[in-house]
Amino acid sequence: MSSLNLDDFTDLIERPDGGVRRDAEAYRERRIVPPGALGRLDDLGEWLAAAQSAVPVRPIEHPRVVLFAGDHGIAALGVSARPAGSAGRLVRAVLEGASPASVLARRLGVPVRVIDMALEADPEGLPEEVVRHRIRRGSGRIDVEDAMTLEEAEAAFRAGVAIADEEADSGTDLVVLGDISVGGTTVAAVLVAALCGTDASVVTGRGGQAIDDLAWMRKCAAVRDSLRRARPVLGDQLQLLATVGGADLAAMTGFLLQSAVRKMPVILDGVVSAACALVGQRVAFRAPDWWLAGQRSGEPAQAKALDRMALEPLLDHGVTVGEGTGALLALPLVQAAASLAADLPEAPSPEAEPEAEPKPDPEPGATSGPESESDSHPEAGAHPEADAGSGPPRPDTDSTAPERDE
Repeated sequence: MSSLNLDDFTDLIERPDGGVRRDAEAYRERRIVPPGALGRLDDLGEWLAAAQSAVPVRPIEHPRVVLFAGDHGIAALGVSARPAGSAGRLVRAVLEGASPASVLARRLGVPVRVIDMALEADPEGLPEEVVRHRIRRGSGRIDVEDAMTLEEAEAAFRAGVAIADEEADSGTDLVVLGDISVGGTTVAAVLVAALCGTDASVVTGRGGQAIDDLAWMRKCAAVRDSLRRARPVLGDQLQLLATVGGADLAAMTGFLLQSAVRKMPVILDGVVSAACALVGQRVAFRAPDWWLAGQRSGEPAQAKALDRMALEPLLDHGVTVGEGTGALLALPLVQAAASLAADLPEAPSPEAEPEAEPKPDPEPGATSGPESESDSHPEAGAHPEADAGSGPPRPDTDSTAPERDE
């Protein structure tokens, strides 16, 4: 029996401040660019203001990538294009800066934190800050056995809570959340299918490194068999994570819930983080208000989970590589929304039309306008022959002039 009471999160998690969001909307309406002209960036800026309880919104200055790592026993059934137990190689690639997420994070100037929760790799080969939260070595094959014990699930969940506190206390103002796993998409599909009440074929995708049709059929069968074990424990979310989850997913769920408690926004990456978010929603229904869906990966289980939480992805690039890569691509968009919401100048107030100054009364004998001038100076602008009775006498009217020979 677990000593952890997940119901406490329902009371601890509040929604982003609605009054501040209304103030942010009013502030936006006074900007030089009309409301709605920036599309979804307007909504993002207002959401950030509510999350920060600040108008104007503060810029995102200290984002962090947080990646939970683990190997899953279900990968032994050939449901992944990667060899079972090989997630340690992916972790080393991230740490060495040779992964897509590392390249993007380096380009954006965002630090990356990797947490080993259940890798098959030897801990001696990884830095201490990576392995200090490890719960166990790998996870059980969830189609026939539990992923871990309930005590291990509680320890993993508490580790995720502690990591969220560490990030919030260090000044992290936004987290890009992802996973490094082999077999993780299969586990995520089981959780989403169980929580949404759907069949295995509806949620089973091709994974981060696309599998062929035969492997997809094996994956469907693994999800189906694991669902039979998941359905009896749907009422207890911690037991669900122990039965068909994994230490990395339990830690990620705890991280998401505590981030909402600490009012620290999170960008979700792919199907694994979406599945953990769906578990978190079951625990505390207000928690998804603190999360953004960074991208649409194309995994059907992710689409199902995001739809259930009413989260609309920011990008649709079909990035399935994991490691927070898709969510990292969305980070500049969120930062741009914050900058626009804070730095757009205010629209000038409409100026009143200046009143026409009354014209002074003309003095006696004074003239104004072109007609008066032509009246007082008839020769002005007139052709010399326009008025025969004015001007000097014309030479050809002199009677003494000799006549010309015809």
